[in-house]
Amino acid sequence: MRDVDRPLPTIHYPLFTIHCPMSTILIQNGRVIDPSQQMDRVTNLLIADGRITAYDAEPGGQDTVIDASSKIVSPGLIDMHVHLREPGREEDETIATGTAAALAGGFTSIACIPNTEPPIDSQVVVEFIRGQAARADNCNVFVVACVSKNREGKELAEIGQLVEAGAVAFTDDGSPITSPELMRRAFEYCLMFDKAVLNHAEIRELTEHAVMHEGLTSLILGLSGMPVAAEDVMVSRDIALAEATRGQYHLMHVSTGNSVDAVRRAKRRGVRVTTEVTPHHFTLTDECLRSFDSNFKMNPPLRGAGHIKGCIDGLIDGTIDVIASDHSPHAQEKKMQELDRAPFGIVGLETSLGLVVTRLIEPGHLDWPAALARMTCNPARILHLAKGTLQIGADADVTIIDPKIRWTVDPADFRSKSTNTPFAGWELTGRAEVVIVGGRVKFRRKSRNGWRSRAT
Repeated sequence: MRDVDRPLPTIHYPLFTIHCPMSTILIQNGRVIDPSQQMDRVTNLLIADGRITAYDAEPGGQDTVIDASSKIVSPGLIDMHVHLREPGREEDETIATGTAAALAGGFTSIACIPNTEPPIDSQVVVEFIRGQAARADNCNVFVVACVSKNREGKELAEIGQLVEAGAVAFTDDGSPITSPELMRRAFEYCLMFDKAVLNHAEIRELTEHAVMHEGLTSLILGLSGMPVAAEDVMVSRDIALAEATRGQYHLMHVSTGNSVDAVRRAKRRGVRVTTEVTPHHFTLTDECLRSFDSNFKMNPPLRGAGHIKGCIDGLIDGTIDVIASDHSPHAQEKKMQELDRAPFGIVGLETSLGLVVTRLIEPGHLDWPAALARMTCNPARILHLAKGTLQIGADADVTIIDPKIRWTVDPADFRSKSTNTPFAGWELTGRAEVVIVGGRVKFRRKSRNGWRSRAT
């Protein structure tokens, strides 16, 4: 069928309708790794009309042919913990720049966190974000809405209305859900809609005015520290409430070995608990704060080497389900303040994959299928998304990865609006070369061989 004869599919968004022409893409000779199907083999993959159509397909009239020899062809990567800042803090990031950064990092889908201004606690804000994402037309954006109204931790948000508007999960991240009663009711309400409650585990009374992990380094530096117990106590509370209500609990950015152990034990008892770890929490230690560089200031804080081992052990044995960036952009002038005044957080979308390869796959902690499961089908399962798979008929969200390329992190090259990274100058291995969303090539590295279009 000629391009002009193809019908234009209609994609509905709350504010307007977009008509998108579709094409055929043949990805040749790639190592297709799809953990959702336990697939790991070299084959050709055909995409047509925005869907995965066939394996072992032969060239013949496709609009675009991509030679993926020596490359890995993966389901589109998913990051379930991203701060897009819009609305309200567009000086740090916008939905357009954040989703562009996601594509550069290999992500075809991201879930945005609701600590915006105003927070995502109403249908109007959910629809605004979905509309802005549609206008940007980069990657898929799924909305995680507030547990409580205005993120104040006092009264439940309108959970049902937010689900109806498109929310895929609920959290007050940026702040912990401090009230046990509110957390219990959140589990019960979200259970009715089969949605997860995500929580930032921190007892605020133990971390007031703290800057970093409480330990020998904080003592030497004379900086107020966050004790391990501040996370561990909250995790134990949340697991107990999830067990009592049979709610779905997801622990965000785990950072302590004790919390990993608590999740491991809870899973053995059948509690519906999952967790994620960030690349910086399995890579960096609190020793980095000796530089007094605010790009190493984050919450949860960087911990000691023993906690890094606990997190890596949790990845190895499957206790930790997801690798997420916790992408937290801040304008340069904010991070240039004194360490005790600078905000917590770093950007992570464009360095996550390289850190996974360099720190987990190359040392042998995880193989490619295990690592990709934590960045594709596992987050899709937790958020109940029809993503993270290359099954026939699935949406054609595909990431083509060069697993051997070595590159140096240069914040000046970031697509993100902010550059607050502690990894500037690091040499990493592996990055996304081509990113396809809904059957359309949305990102391609410049000056790469192996790409040709029938039109050229």
